[in-house]
Amino acid sequence: MDLTDISEELAHIEGQICDIFRALSNGFQKLEKIKDSNRRSRQLEELTGKLRECKRLIKEFERVMKEEEIRNTHDANKRLNEKKQSMIKELNSYVALKKQHASENKRLDLFDGPDGGDVFAEENVLLASSMTNQQLMDTGHRMMDETDQAIERSKKVVEETVNVGAETAASLKAQTEQMSRIVNELDSIHFSIKKASQLVKEIGRQVATDRCIMGMLFLIVIGVITIIIVKLVHPNNKDIRDIPGLAPPANRKLL
Repeated sequence: MDLTDISEELAHIEGQICDIFRALSNGFQKLEKIKDSNRRSRQLEELTGKLRECKRLIKEFERVMKEEEIRNTHDANKRLNEKKQSMIKELNSYVALKKQHASENKRLDLFDGPDGGDVFAEENVLLASSMTNQQLMDTGHRMMDETDQAIERSKKVVEETVNVGAETAASLKAQTEQMSRIVNELDSIHFSIKKASQLVKEIGRQVATDRCIMGMLFLIVIGVITIIIVKLVHPNNKDIRDIPGLAPPANRKLL
């Protein structure tokens, strides 16, 4: 269906969308041949980006179509609407294919649905003007199922978090008790060092006292010896008192 005769802008947007569809087709064919999970994840991210761009272009297509609806004929508007529905249907098929590959790749996020955090949940891709009541109901039921699954995953994560918190609290308690024991031991060591310092000071004072006593005794002995020597050398010196117990020398007469 050539849209050039209706609108060049719409024809240009359609061409961009067709290019993305061809890239998506080639990308999913390539994805089926990739076995490495990391490479599959990167490929899925790239395809998600193309889906996002395709969704944006379809919305742009619808916006331009509504702007030009008044100027176009009934048949032209009918053709444009059919083209839009066809592009939406093809985009939805790629979205479903991506969800399937994302589920197989087991790269599910905590609060995302089973499409691995797909930006294009199907209810967002389907434009409201193109969805039937049955499609809306199916989409609502699917969203409820995905929400229930996300809640279950959240409960498991919360339980794991509680268990980790309990283990951490026990570890902190043990470390606190160990720190208390270390502090007590340090206090005991500090007290022992203080007692040892006091003992060393007391011993030092005793040694100093003993030295003073020895010095005084030494001076007394020296003094006594000095007096004895002086007394022996000058026996008639009256200025020097006799030492008790030491008799003065006897007077000797010369023959």
